[in-house]
Amino acid sequence: MKQKDFIDVHETPALTRLFPLSIQHLFAMFGSTVLVPILTGLDVSAALISSGIGTLLFLFITKGKIPNYLGSSFAFIGPIMTVSATQGVGTALLGCFLSGIVYMIVAAIVAKSGVNWLNKLLPPVVIASVIVVIGLSLSGVAVDMATNIKVGDKSVFSLTSMEVSFVTLIVTILAAVVLRGFFALIPILIGIIAGYVYSLLRHPEIVDWAQVVNAKWLISPAEMFSQHLHVGLMVETMRTPGAWISALVIAPVAFVTLAEHLGHLLVTGRILNRDLMKDPGLHRSLLGDGVSTSIAAFLGGPPSTTYGENIGVLAITRVYSRSVIGLAAVFAILFSFIGKISALLMTIPTPVLGGVSIVLFGLIAAQGLRMYVENKVDFANKRNMIITAAILVTGIGGYKISFADAAIWQSFLSNLTIDNVAFSTFLGIVLHAVLPGKESAMGERAGE
Repeated sequence: MKQKDFIDVHETPALTRLFPLSIQHLFAMFGSTVLVPILTGLDVSAALISSGIGTLLFLFITKGKIPNYLGSSFAFIGPIMTVSATQGVGTALLGCFLSGIVYMIVAAIVAKSGVNWLNKLLPPVVIASVIVVIGLSLSGVAVDMATNIKVGDKSVFSLTSMEVSFVTLIVTILAAVVLRGFFALIPILIGIIAGYVYSLLRHPEIVDWAQVVNAKWLISPAEMFSQHLHVGLMVETMRTPGAWISALVIAPVAFVTLAEHLGHLLVTGRILNRDLMKDPGLHRSLLGDGVSTSIAAFLGGPPSTTYGENIGVLAITRVYSRSVIGLAAVFAILFSFIGKISALLMTIPTPVLGGVSIVLFGLIAAQGLRMYVENKVDFANKRNMIITAAILVTGIGGYKISFADAAIWQSFLSNLTIDNVAFSTFLGIVLHAVLPGKESAMGERAGE
């Protein structure tokens, strides 16, 4: 009997493996999770603690069957900045809280009506294309991190960044392909450590140790609640009737991130080789994401979303253990109270994160290509070609719809933007609905 080459969701690795595997997931999510509060003016510690709590709640609500990590969502950056500037941070956080409620309402509808309608709405040709978009639309972010350096508000090409990211990328690839045993399970962690050490030896100027020196060792719970979390502000805002009306401009952003959530759930299911839409169910994953988003907003952190970076780690390591994800969430909570560790993680050079992101984002796209093959999607069919082409170009090309400059909509939608992933998903759904010959889009399902 052939020995399986993966660690399943319900299995727990030995402690000597569990800790580094969890730290690897922590590193994978850290850069993006702290970037959102930095851009929006929210608190980094609040983002870390809310991502950890949100992930643990998500695991509980989904019965521990979906090993996803939840971090800060980029879709809310624009709306949070706009509402914060005009109505205050409390109102922006209340809007994020309401976005979580929208998720919960949709989860209730899905629980009652089932998911069969989704299979017809999102055939393999559509959802596989969206998965490819989710991965490749992030390729520009990865390359920017890997090759550029920040000078003021601009990104400028840097040979140093390219050198560091290339070394990190090569080490990560070799670790994943050449190493055996336990070390083959932590290629991302190995790549980050190698890139960090290389940076210290070759380009120490890109590692800022000042923030580590100046950081406190421990943040007390009282200090965390008084200086980093915004629970009091949220309670005060909720008591203001006018704030609820202003906060409603952020709530519709939930419909934009729903498409991303669905894509992440499907690609996670492809990696695990099981139908997560049915067990534990889309309604549970939506509920978990919604509860996590509302809790994060209540604590003063940015809304959460399942993270493609961590899904990429699942794909490359084949370690699906919920214990690994859960411990990573615990580490995030603990690190939010240890100032020097949080500061140390912040010193990881951006090119190092860019180098590993090239692999992680690419693996997500590869899962979409795998879905084309496994479902035997017929690309000799003109209909499939057209739908795929439209989704890929609008999604990867960054086709977005923004209401920021449309005066007629400003008072209602503020700075709401339908991002490229959501737009390409909606476009694919509409094209599949109106074009004749729907059977061809189902791939091998057509004969079912």
